[in-house]
Amino acid sequence: MNIITTFWHKTVVSKPVSLLLISIGLVIIASFGVTNFKLDASGDSLTLESDESLRYYRSTRADYGSDDFLVITYTPKISMFADENLARLKKLKTELGKINNVKSVITLLDVPLIQSPPIGLSELETGVRYLKDQATDKKLAQRELLNSPIYTNLIISPQGKTTALQINFIKDKKLDNLSTTRDKLRQIKYQKGLNQNEQEQLGRVSADYKIQAKIVQTEQEIIIKKVRVILNNYRQDVKLFLGGVPMIVVDSINFIKDDISTFGAAVLGFIILVLFLAFKQPRWIIMPLLSCLVVVLIMVGLLGHLGWDVTVVSSNFISLLLIITLSIIIHLIVQFNEFHNAEPDADHKELIKKTISAKFRPSFYTAITTIVAFASLLFSGIRPVIDFGWMMTIGISISFIVAFSFFPATISLLKAPKLHKSIDFTGKVTGAFANAVHHHKATTLTIYAVLITVGIWGVANLTVENRFIDYYKKDTDIYQGMLQIDKELGGTTPMDVIIDAPDEFFASKKVVDTKPDKQDEPDEFDDLDAEFEEGEDNSLVSSSYWFNSHKMKQIKKIHSFLESQPEIGKVLSLDTTMQMLQQLNKNQEVDDFFMAVIYKKTPQDLKEQLFLPYMRADANQIRFSIRIYESDKNLKRQDLLNRIDEFLKTDLKLKPAQVHLTGMVVLYNNMLQSLFGSQIKTLGFVFLAILIMFIILFKNIKLALISIIPNLFSSSFILGTMGIFNIPLDIMTITIAAIAIGIGVDDTIHYVDRFNKEFKKDNNYWQTISRCHGSIGKALYYTTLTITLGFSILVLSNFVPTIYFGILTGLAMVVALIANLTLLPLLIGLFKPLGVFVKK
Repeated sequence: MNIITTFWHKTVVSKPVSLLLISIGLVIIASFGVTNFKLDASGDSLTLESDESLRYYRSTRADYGSDDFLVITYTPKISMFADENLARLKKLKTELGKINNVKSVITLLDVPLIQSPPIGLSELETGVRYLKDQATDKKLAQRELLNSPIYTNLIISPQGKTTALQINFIKDKKLDNLSTTRDKLRQIKYQKGLNQNEQEQLGRVSADYKIQAKIVQTEQEIIIKKVRVILNNYRQDVKLFLGGVPMIVVDSINFIKDDISTFGAAVLGFIILVLFLAFKQPRWIIMPLLSCLVVVLIMVGLLGHLGWDVTVVSSNFISLLLIITLSIIIHLIVQFNEFHNAEPDADHKELIKKTISAKFRPSFYTAITTIVAFASLLFSGIRPVIDFGWMMTIGISISFIVAFSFFPATISLLKAPKLHKSIDFTGKVTGAFANAVHHHKATTLTIYAVLITVGIWGVANLTVENRFIDYYKKDTDIYQGMLQIDKELGGTTPMDVIIDAPDEFFASKKVVDTKPDKQDEPDEFDDLDAEFEEGEDNSLVSSSYWFNSHKMKQIKKIHSFLESQPEIGKVLSLDTTMQMLQQLNKNQEVDDFFMAVIYKKTPQDLKEQLFLPYMRADANQIRFSIRIYESDKNLKRQDLLNRIDEFLKTDLKLKPAQVHLTGMVVLYNNMLQSLFGSQIKTLGFVFLAILIMFIILFKNIKLALISIIPNLFSSSFILGTMGIFNIPLDIMTITIAAIAIGIGVDDTIHYVDRFNKEFKKDNNYWQTISRCHGSIGKALYYTTLTITLGFSILVLSNFVPTIYFGILTGLAMVVALIANLTLLPLLIGLFKPLGVFVKK
């Protein structure tokens, strides 16, 4: 380290102008990349890249349609079926349909009706009505819609007060093709690895995909803005809420952007205020902030140049870099002032060199251990979390370099500061901790024993279950929209259950004649017999696995089970289609003959609405479309998925290869479960790595073991608090564990490093502890106070994860400070790791 610090002195303090010019050059180069700095809140940022379920989900979207559409809930002040309201609804549909890149707008006016008035099977091709048609009986249509197994709780609420409009986007074929190619290459990568050409192709395709995805996201953002403008013109007469995955993505990004711009200034203001109160000199405010600005600009510019998007997970990385950079610099300021007060006539640059020499080694190890804490995120398997781990690794390195180069170079160009004497309030606070620990050892240990027990209990109650709706405050449009859809329209979050025919069916495929015996008396089907016998749809009943009356009973059983689950709202399947069309058969039991005829006589546009969303064209795969109540406070995704899986495989004895649970509910749940498992597994590795670094740094195994205990306490306390207050561990809060470890370790290293130096003066443990609290304790106190107060302003955010980040980060810093000023010195005083010395 002496060689490094000597080089540092010659480079930084002796040639500050050259170094500042280099810094300015780097900032200028980086600034060109700032314009490419992007936020991404797409579904890709909420899934496991290596998840087999993700590839299956994307393949099913090609067969059954995408989740990328907007939903508008429409609640008029007058009757839903009043002519005035239907005219207004038609006008709204027309205006929305004129927006660029909108493919279609599906409303109450556009769904097929077969009982308004009732029609027979022979009229199915030509007699289907729509609410918008003049010939439709409005009263019968109202009754049919409200009692329809398909439409109620889907497109209209059971009471008929709220309806839904679905805005479908024009599919971007280029993005779909890139996504398909990328997924195929990724699959090869995880199965057997890629050769050189394939690796290069994956790199090109991934880059092209990101570019095209941004184009599509921008187009969708424009659509959403135009939709909101149109909706504002109707709010006087109608209560409207906008929902859908694209809107959630756009609004989440806007929330994050607003937080950065709105609260960035407020956080900065708080930090300036606390720095002034702590140091009372402009240089100790301006220079730290300039250093932070250099770090942020270089890092943001670097991400822009690399095309590295910031996601919801990593959106707070700037705040964390601010914390880490300020922490290092505050330690430098406190150490410099301490040397200056001790040697007021010393040369200014010599004091800077002395400060760098004193703080370089502990600061270097704090940076390394903090990097190790964030490196635990690299094992999550989730691309945005992995990226966040790398961002923090690079960012911490930049923070360390700037703090030990740019900051000392700037202050070396200034004159020596005036000595500033004031009442040492901070010293009294930190001294009180030392006093309390020294005279109340048993009480302190008892308190920590209780807190550790409670913390362990809290960790045991930590869950990974959370709801999308909880990310937003109750007065936001996203929250209100989700709540409205849940209450009136059968649930928010989509999920699918897809069941294949068994392998044996495909292996031994036999054509079975399912044609029933002729009835003696003529009926309305007789004139269709010849056509039926010749039609290809007859073979669908006889040759397919699912499209026959026998399997319809099993489909009905599955449908009924899914509907009975409290977390599930609307369920759509072949069962709902057949319930609706059964009315054409006077509600008689469905048989194979009826199914074959009804499928043959159904026009293609109706097939695409009533059949093909729930089965493949060959009818050897069926789909149950499910919507989950996102506002259900008892929602536990894993429990629900386990119940469904057990029912299908155990009760119905379906083979595992047949059953596929898919959709964003499944993908998000897989991500959460993986996240929880990976973090719990890697925490042990992280603490082991930190312990090894402590041994290298302190050169004392006993002291290293003592030093790890406050950090174990801090992280378990934070995670335990989350468990006690039911704050779930999710893609955002998972980073708090790394933050708690990183901050706690920083405090520990600085305290123990100072303790080792002070102990040599008199070999007295409690006297050394008292001096450490009055010196390094101040730096820890200033750092904690500055950042905790600064980030407390984040509680005013509309984005709940940002609120949690502000609260939990502040709590982590306070807990780390208290643990390192109480538990750490107490353990050192009790176990005497540096040996026992007899007083002379």
